[in-house]
Amino acid sequence: MQAIPEHLDTSARLAAPDDFYEALIDAHQGLSTEESHALNARLVLLLANQIGTLPVLREALAAAREA
Repeated sequence: MQAIPEHLDTSARLAAPDDFYEALIDAHQGLSTEESHALNARLVLLLANQIGTLPVLREALAAAREA
C-alpha cells in the first residue's frame, strides 16, 4: 500500500480551470445569499471528504485564510 502524502499540493491540476469557475458561478445562479452560502458549505465538505486527511485540510484552511 502506498502512503498518502500529507502536504498540500498547490500546483495547478485542473485541466480547464476557467470551465470549473464557470460551472461554479452557474451553480450559484438564482440562489439567495443564504442558499449560496449553504451551497459553498456543502461543496467544501464534499471536497474535504475527497482529500480525506486532516493535516492536508488544515494546510488548505491556512492557505485560504492567508490568500
